[in-house]
Order: sequence, then structure tokens, then C-alpha cells
Amino acid sequence: MDMDDMKRIGKQMNIYMGTLMSFALSLVGNLTSGHFSIKGFVISFIISLVISIMIGFVVPIGQINNSLSRKFNLKPGHIVTRIVESFVSDLIYTPLLTLIMVSFSVTMAAKSSGGKAQIPILPAFLGSFWICFIVGFVLIFIFQPMLLRFILKKEGLELPEERR
Repeated sequence: MDMDDMKRIGKQMNIYMGTLMSFALSLVGNLTSGHFSIKGFVISFIISLVISIMIGFVVPIGQINNSLSRKFNLKPGHIVTRIVESFVSDLIYTPLLTLIMVSFSVTMAAKSSGGKAQIPILPAFLGSFWICFIVGFVLIFIFQPMLLRFILKKEGLELPEERR
């Protein structure tokens, strides 16, 4: 696999994982807010999707995970490596997405109530963060390898032997 293949696969992973994470975290956030609405979900999904894709194009998650694997002698494809990679990806995406989405929700609640709804942002963020972090970790852990295999197959490439 050459550098062009790796870049193309990385871009696709960014889009697929960004879409999955944005959908799931927007759904979880809206369901746990106590004020679920289709409009609120769609708006938060779109905002979250844009932000997560931007993060994916700015932060080289694959390179970060590869560096950590080399530094700590993690074996590609092993369970400990997958846990570390999932945790790192989750740590990069979830706090920022959660903060932005909670801030958006709090702002919209205040605006729609004419300023009567005064929701403290820190408790709202912390409550949402832990739920979203756990959901994000599980989703990344389960779907990242599946999506990688799907993309490689679609591109006519094979998973390197050590990652099987």
C-alpha cells in the first residue's frame, strides 16, 4: 500500500467515522437532554458532522496511533492495541464535539425560552461527556476495524498481514 492509497483510505475513514460518530453522539445527546426533537437532532447532526470531519482532516489520528504503537511496542490488530487506538480517537473527538454540542443546545434552550432557561454549561457538559465518551469508545472499537476492511475491499486492497 503506497502513500496515495493510505491518504485515500484515511479520508474515507474520516468521512465514515465522522458520520457514524456524529449521528450516534447527536442521537445520544438529544435523547438524554429530555427535549428530543427531530429538528434539534438534524441540526446537531449537521453541526457535529462538519466539526468531526474538520477534526479528522486536521488531526492525523492514524499517525498518532502509529506513533503510540511504535513507542509502546503495541502489536497491530491485538486487543490492547485496538483499545488504545479507540481510546485515543475517542479522546480526540468526543470532548470537543460534546462541548460544542452542549453549548449549542444550552444556547438554543435559552433562546427558545426567551432567556428564562438558565442551564449551567459545566454540569450539562460533564453529564453529557461521560455518556458520549463511553458510547464513542464502544462505537470506535467496534466499527473502526469493520469500516477499514470495507474501505480496503472497496478499493481493491488487502489488510496488511499483521492487522488480520
